[in-house]
Amino acid sequence: MVQGTASSVGKSIVVTAMCRFFRQQGLRVAPFKAQNMALNAFVTPDGREIGRAQAVQADAAGVVPTVDMNPILLKPEGDARSQVIVHGRPIGSLGAVDYQARKPELRALVRESLERLRAAHEVVVIEGAGSPAEINLKDRDLVNMFVAGAADCRVVLVGDIDRGGVFAAFVGTMELLDPHERARVGAFLVNKFRGDARLLEPGLRFLEDRTGVPVLGVLPYVRALRVADEDSVSLDDRRASRRAREREIEIAVVRLPRISNHDDFQPLEHEPGVVVRFVEHVGELDGADLVVVPGTKSTIADLRWLRDGGFAGAIVERARRGDPVLGICGGCQMLGRRVADPERVESDDAAADGLWLLPITTRFSSEKRTTQVRARALADTFLSEGGLEAAGYEIHMGRIERAADAPAAFAVHARNGAPEDDRDGAVSANGAVVGTMIHGLFDNAAVRDALLARLRARRGLAPPLVPRATQHPIDEYDRLAAVLRESVDTGLLFRLLGP
Repeated sequence: MVQGTASSVGKSIVVTAMCRFFRQQGLRVAPFKAQNMALNAFVTPDGREIGRAQAVQADAAGVVPTVDMNPILLKPEGDARSQVIVHGRPIGSLGAVDYQARKPELRALVRESLERLRAAHEVVVIEGAGSPAEINLKDRDLVNMFVAGAADCRVVLVGDIDRGGVFAAFVGTMELLDPHERARVGAFLVNKFRGDARLLEPGLRFLEDRTGVPVLGVLPYVRALRVADEDSVSLDDRRASRRAREREIEIAVVRLPRISNHDDFQPLEHEPGVVVRFVEHVGELDGADLVVVPGTKSTIADLRWLRDGGFAGAIVERARRGDPVLGICGGCQMLGRRVADPERVESDDAAADGLWLLPITTRFSSEKRTTQVRARALADTFLSEGGLEAAGYEIHMGRIERAADAPAAFAVHARNGAPEDDRDGAVSANGAVVGTMIHGLFDNAAVRDALLARLRARRGLAPPLVPRATQHPIDEYDRLAAVLRESVDTGLLFRLLGP
């Protein structure tokens, strides 16, 4: 099991690396995280919803992602409530007190999922959440030492040295654990080190002498990693991205307060000659070649935020000038005429006016659509050329309706592998605004090529001289495994697996 001294110390990436490493050793391996709190989600082939990180880890392990890999997914809706998804299906929007009352049955579900994975695989790499030493939460633990006990496994404790204070974090965590929990910690792993690891030797020796726990290794800071982030905390490191230079394309993604599936844009971030910026102030839209309103967990609340911050007016003015605006999922809904939520599924408000840039209306219901889709672009737009094929996935509770004779953006011809004949999204009359409910479009190289070619043509720019990286994300898993193999005591790692 991989636990951390805090949130965002790199647990998800370490688990991803271990999954690929053990697979390379010829072992049947699978990831597991009992409870994930994240707005980045993924749809499994059977149409269930799990955390994006566990889907990435399953990919690294070479196995099909299933709900047993992440039996509980919490999608925050505010400071005190979350949509609770169990085995891939929402069971309701619960406050903290109501959620705690469900813990006994949820613990049983966690054990069942874990046992099914263990029965089908030789190695299960378990990811914890936050810190196991949050003493105010330990009696309600569902994801850290509770799981370690249920699995009867050893724990690798990860600390982020890039943040500073990593030795204090290791020692402090050990001090706050109960003796039986402390006994489960089999090794420390220092993560995100920049520089010569030999400089750490005095600190590592002190750590081992003080705690009696060995150091598994020191992982370097891995730059330009093409692996999806678990949640929006990672955006803090990218919000101050530089502006595009003269011959570069700039894409401004509005960083909504409840942004979801921000990993939609990661493939674009790795394109040469492209700068992707997550912006929080309306003035940052100026000069962008494309403005994107992304997905959100709370459409009406974030629509209000767009208006309060001046984004709504700036986006409307941009569209009137004919400058490209893209809306994805909740962003598509906001660009429409009206959003209705009569059952208060996502909001305390029954309805709100949209920006009136797309000829659609949205109505929320308690039924959530979670599907993998294949679609075909219906017309030439700045996003794609007509007839272009793309794969992606849908996660939404709001269904859109187009006005009579309004053009759709895509024709959906398959959902979860079954034939389909449906229409997705919409295109504005002047072609400047495109909306779609499909996530993951930019994972398709053909869509990226079409979008960037059109954005460059608008500016009279030639393609970049540096060729685009052709590697599939699977190469990044091999890269991670190589870093792990070169940086840790692999003998100790195997001994931690137990008999």
